[in-house]
Amino acid sequence: MPCYAPLPARSDRPAQWGQAPSGRKASRPKTDYRTRQPANEYELEVLSGLEHVAATELEAVPLARDIRGLRFWFPGDPQRLTRLRSAVATYRVRNWDVPRPRGLLGHQQLGELTEFLQSVLAFGEHTSFRLGAAGKESSVMQRLAEELQERLNLPHKPEDGELLIRLRPQEQGGWDVLARITPRPLTARPWRVCNISGGLNASIAYATHKLAGQRDIDRIFNPMSGSGTLLIERALMGPYDAMVGVDSDPKAVECARSNLKAAGREVEVATVDALHTGLPPRSFDLIVADLPWGDAIGTHGSNEVLYPAFLTEMHRLTSRQGRVAVITHEIRMFERLLRDQGKWHAHELLQVYSGGHWPKVYLLNKR
Repeated sequence: MPCYAPLPARSDRPAQWGQAPSGRKASRPKTDYRTRQPANEYELEVLSGLEHVAATELEAVPLARDIRGLRFWFPGDPQRLTRLRSAVATYRVRNWDVPRPRGLLGHQQLGELTEFLQSVLAFGEHTSFRLGAAGKESSVMQRLAEELQERLNLPHKPEDGELLIRLRPQEQGGWDVLARITPRPLTARPWRVCNISGGLNASIAYATHKLAGQRDIDRIFNPMSGSGTLLIERALMGPYDAMVGVDSDPKAVECARSNLKAAGREVEVATVDALHTGLPPRSFDLIVADLPWGDAIGTHGSNEVLYPAFLTEMHRLTSRQGRVAVITHEIRMFERLLRDQGKWHAHELLQVYSGGHWPKVYLLNKR
């Protein structure tokens, strides 16, 4: 059964309602009929550090209402919520007034839970399910999994089930059940047909471009472009004047080209050393780089040489009013380099959790 969001209280009718200045009867204001449709409650999962980016993106979703942080009500087709690019996942949410998960095994509650999950399955077409909760190995959780497997006619795969069902207690009482509406995380972009070690999380790439500033007049350069994540996320965001990526590894370049083709975007990517492009000074208005972190790619010792050379060459390639966005986990070294030079103004855009690391994103402007 669909849930309904609380509707805002109606204000008093204006004294001049229905009257036009000429005396003619004015038509009623047009109302989007979708706002009257049944609404369901949702919640976004995001990487720690990207909450403010996701909240801003959510505010731009038409018809999303009663937004509380990353939780909100939304009527109609949830397909719109699968296009959120700063989120890891979108979950349908419903609360049950039970003191502990055992209460979900009651006849009425289990029937309601089954109906709730079936509505999510109807959209996502998941082929298996799993439970995500503290104590998921307990006898209660095992019994709940068995009951759902039978009622949903869906196999329970504890490690990699597509329908991820989370159970979470609420401070005000009861337990929330959150069901991921897509079989895969939203960060598993459909365009990613090729991957390489150390590839950047797509939601971080999106957030970096948003915070660095999106302008359709920008000439954009992505040195050390890897599998093309930064290029593709920007290409999907909207117009730009020009964009090019380079990488010294031919395999990475071919990988990026495959992903760009899958994304339906034409962006030039070349096998070129980013520090020796031969391009003229001030060629770009925005340079965005995911520099080696010294683990999956590069070493701390090699980065001690690479990073100063990178800052020097990017200063040459950046236009007078241009900017450089840098993603790195070499935080101490990078901040030391910024303190010891006099060519860049720098400030931190964000710090985000990614794969066991806490990289930072910096925005540099020429002094």
